[in-house]
Amino acid sequence: MSDPSHTPAADILAALRWHADIGCDEAISDEPTDWTTFAARPAVARAPMAPPPGGGAARPGATPAATPRAASYAPAPAASQPLGASEAGASARARAKEARTLEELESALRAFDGCPLKATAMNTVFADGNPDARVMLIGEAPGEDEDRQGKPFVGVSGKLLDRMLAQIGLDRTNVYISNILPWRPPGNRSPTQAEIAACLPFLERHVELIGPKVLVPLGGTSAKTLLNRAEGITRLRGQWFDYSSPGLPGSVPVIPMLHPAYLLRNPIAKREAWRDLLALKQKILNI
Repeated sequence: MSDPSHTPAADILAALRWHADIGCDEAISDEPTDWTTFAARPAVARAPMAPPPGGGAARPGATPAATPRAASYAPAPAASQPLGASEAGASARARAKEARTLEELESALRAFDGCPLKATAMNTVFADGNPDARVMLIGEAPGEDEDRQGKPFVGVSGKLLDRMLAQIGLDRTNVYISNILPWRPPGNRSPTQAEIAACLPFLERHVELIGPKVLVPLGGTSAKTLLNRAEGITRLRGQWFDYSSPGLPGSVPVIPMLHPAYLLRNPIAKREAWRDLLALKQKILNI
């Protein structure tokens, strides 16, 4: 291996960028592990083959007779495995149903191990804002800044969201903000359906405990999950839907909106976002 001190800086930066792009952007140990020094797993001993019936050498081309495996070669009991998707969803639903307050729900979420994203995230991002607010905004999942600070929408997208809300007289003192997922997917990739299914019961209970007058899913993943629809956000945004849950006294009006991260990549779409904000403002005035 070449001496790292003689490696061009550009190559080092390129290697770091490659690791960040594939999601290797968090250290999990103080010291690196040299996997080349690990010994190979020892081969499992095999029971000797029984001689053919009647003794003597086996006939050419004949299949050796099978012999019972000795008790000493029985496989060891399997180690405990992570919960499957259906088991994780059932466990999450049971834990979420037991929560009677936001504090209990957050504690149950932090203790939940049914979503593998928890193992790679730095923080559990629960919520931010005013729990008594009439408007609840729901994003997709935490990003890098949110994962570090433990709050939703605190990065560049969050700053744009704050400016958008300010245009219609809202801020974090009179809205409540959460996400579909409380843990950051590595490399900010899109969540999988299994990850969403594992965490959805906590979000549904979250909405029930807040009891908002208006729900605002931000982005396609949030909108499709809450509304159980297959259309993309460009088709869903700006329209009013109803959200129902057994723990709510009635249906809640929902208006999907474009995610601030999408607006940063597509500034021309801000005109549609402005129309949606005005529709939200009018709805708030009438409830």
